[in-house]
Amino acid sequence: MKASHFDIALSANNIHVHFGDTCVVDDVSLAVNKGQVTALLGPNGAGKSTLLKALAGELVCKGEVEIFSAPRRHWKKDDLARHLSMLPQSSSLSFPFLAQEVVELGAIPLNKSAREITQLARINMRKAGVEHLAQRLYPSLSGGEKQRLHLARILTQLSEAGDKQILLLDEPTSALDLSHQHNSLNLARNIAHNENAAVIVVLHDLNLAAQYADRMLVLKQGQIAYDGTPEHVMTASMIDDVYGYKATIATHPSLGFPMMYSS
Repeated sequence: MKASHFDIALSANNIHVHFGDTCVVDDVSLAVNKGQVTALLGPNGAGKSTLLKALAGELVCKGEVEIFSAPRRHWKKDDLARHLSMLPQSSSLSFPFLAQEVVELGAIPLNKSAREITQLARINMRKAGVEHLAQRLYPSLSGGEKQRLHLARILTQLSEAGDKQILLLDEPTSALDLSHQHNSLNLARNIAHNENAAVIVVLHDLNLAAQYADRMLVLKQGQIAYDGTPEHVMTASMIDDVYGYKATIATHPSLGFPMMYSS
């Protein structure tokens, strides 16, 4: 069923990103719906993270991005921060903040008392499975702990967004062990389905994407090569075409999503 105008959280038209003479994102147009997880996939250098940063406004690009039907350039910075948040691949934060204080930084755009901010931070740390780290110094945490902590931070940032929230997640499982990979993606899916949020997540693991995403959007050389549900996109021919890899596709015996394994 085609999404109505009111279902679309983010749309992009004719996005181009160049680094010098190199075109990294080449004329990409897309619309992302509320209530869905969209996985951005593709080989190294395909333009996944670059496209995500362009959508977030962190990179200069040609083309138009609209957030909830309004051009992104028309949004006030603080207003947009309450509705759209991005989890980067890594953080350069090095100050000796407590872990809870890092999560509370997400409340900067919000009009909340100190007590309310502390309560919000605790709630979102619990969701992300990092409440036990509250009094640890941030620099002492592992890469995976920091990644989950920043997930709690962006959830805090969007706590006043209602059903108008967009989460942009750039490889949120890259530093996580098996259990935490599934916990974080399950949390993202629950937020999309239960809170009507739009989630766009860059992933490398095709099986994780097929399990948790409603839509798989595959980039090849800066362009959208495949776009659809996991059942339609996750095929041996797609993997051969985009990744140059011979794979076999099977169906998960109990959950029903397509799975890739080596031929």
